[in-house]
This record gives sequence, structure tokens and C-alpha cells, in this order.
Amino acid sequence: MALENSNPAPGRRGALKQLASLAVAGSMGPLLAACSRGDDASKPATGAQAPAVVGKAGDKVSFKYPDNPTFDLVYLADQLGYFEGTNTRPNYIGKVAAPQIIPLTGTGEIDFGSRMVPLVISAVAAGADLKVVAAGNRTLQDAPHMKYFVRKDSGISAPKDLEGKTIGINSFGACAEFVTKTFLRQKGVDVNKINFVVIPDDQAEQTLATGNTDLAIIHAPFSGRADHADKLTRLWSDFDLDGGLGGMQPYSVHGKFLREHPENVRDVVTALAKAANWVNANPEDARKLVSKRINLQLEYVDRYAYVENLVVTEPPIQYYIDVLEAEGKLTKGKVAARDIYTNAFNPFAKA
Repeated sequence: MALENSNPAPGRRGALKQLASLAVAGSMGPLLAACSRGDDASKPATGAQAPAVVGKAGDKVSFKYPDNPTFDLVYLADQLGYFEGTNTRPNYIGKVAAPQIIPLTGTGEIDFGSRMVPLVISAVAAGADLKVVAAGNRTLQDAPHMKYFVRKDSGISAPKDLEGKTIGINSFGACAEFVTKTFLRQKGVDVNKINFVVIPDDQAEQTLATGNTDLAIIHAPFSGRADHADKLTRLWSDFDLDGGLGGMQPYSVHGKFLREHPENVRDVVTALAKAANWVNANPEDARKLVSKRINLQLEYVDRYAYVENLVVTEPPIQYYIDVLEAEGKLTKGKVAARDIYTNAFNPFAKA
């Protein structure tokens, strides 16, 4: 899928910033611009052990970040002008495969990455140098993190029906795998009788419709297209499975960048929090930005909801620590929630 330039000209950014300000004042008009989102730390990062390299853009400090076709606050913050007035700018390094984002953040080949909590926990447990500095999206009943679809003629209507079937997930080691397995076990399902295969979110609907999988777990924004597919029906969302506890996708930073550039980390977290609050206040305008960026028809773009001010809390992290320990993926007591995150760089967090 072709990507648009996500670093608009200064005049365009200024116009978007003005529109964002109007939105906060309650008089937001339609935006015509662009925005984006991916999961698994099981594959090795290319160039592991590479030192962090901090680029410069004039007198600005740049942070390396993927340029992926997803719903992402870095792109939104950039387009809405929230990095203006700071000494910090994103340096988009091109598309990065979802399974590589946390490994590359852990080595400093990218400076910030947004992936699900269990991937970060596993990386920290393995010695990676990174820290969660901002909460990301959250699951609401009307804005779930991921949705579960089957074909209308599949005969699948209950968890037990999935034994012997194939489930498509966007990666191993993250929410789609662990939230699903936890839920199915609670319902008495033998997950060892289920075949899990990796299918990218933007291909999951078609793979399910053609019979190559029996259930597809699809993340926003692409899940909206499956909701409109004639051959498919939605069974659940992750809100139905765990009330949204497993739906937070935070932002992590490489430890070297954090130690050497604390004020720039603060700039990034502040910009992301402003963008998150803007999305929560203007969900339809945010959908328009996403539609433009990923070239997906607006009615098919599912919305996102974000944790207020992106302040990290422990329950979503502890949830995955418990899950990873139960799955035998993490030695009990090896990692504590406080080891994973900090709110020290978030100006909206209470001291």
C-alpha cells in the first residue's frame, strides 16, 4: 500500500494546527489531511546491538520513527503542529514491519515504538533497554482495539466451536494471541486444538472470506471494513473478552535516547498526549485523517480511543505480566510493573 508524505509543508501544518485549535474551542470543521497503526517480538531485529544514533534537523533533535500506514499519534501530532515550538521533530525512516518495532526500539535503531504491552514486557525481561513513557489507545465498547469475525455460513457461534479451526492473528506474542487464549481457556476451550496463523490486519478480511482462516482477529482501523463485508459477521470484540484491560498499546523509548535527551522525550510525550486528547474530542475528524493516510474508504475506518492524557497506570501492565507468567513465557517475579513504565516525562501526570 503506497504511503503518503506524512510530513506536510509548513503552510499545510499551520492550517491544520489552526483547525485543531478551533476544534478545542468547539468549532471544528472537516479536516482534509492524513494519519496511521501493527504485533510480535519473536523475530530477531536486524543489526541487533547497534548503538543509538541521534540525528539532527538543523538545531532540532530528531527521533527515528517508522512511517507505517496505521493510526498513530506521532503522525497526528506532527500534522496538527504539536511539535512546533519545541526542539524535537520526528525523523520517519520508512516502513518497519510490526514484529520488528519493539526489537529495534530496544537496540536504538528506532528511538520510539508503539506496540502492545506483552511485547515490551518480554523485551525488558530479555534485557532490552527501553521504557514505556506514554499510554496509548484503550478499548471501549464502541471503540474496541480488535474485533473477531467469522463467515456467516461457518457454523461458528461459541468459543468451543473454534477447536480444530484456524484463527488469523496479526502476530504472535501480543494482544491477539494472549487475550484470545486467556478468554478461550476461561470458556473451557483446548487452545492446543486451534491453529493460529499470522495474517496482517489489512489482509485478514479477505483471507477469512476466501476460507483460508475460520476466524479473523482484526484491529482498528481495518476492522471497520470487515464489519461491512457481506460474507462476514462479528462474534466479539476484545471489550467483550476482558472489558478492555488488555487493549492498551503504549509508546516506548530506547533507554539511551531517554537518558541523553530527557527534554526531547518530554516534548514527544507532551505532543502525543495533546494529539490523543484531540482524537478523543474529535473522533470523526480523526477518522478522516486516517482514511486519507491509509487510502481506506471513510465508512470502513474504525475509530480509536486513547487513555486520557496518556498517563500510564499499572493494571493494564500487570494484566499482561500475569498472562505471560500463566503462559509460561515469563518467570514469575522476574519483572514488576514498575520496571516497565514511567510517567516522569508526562507533564499531565500527577506528581
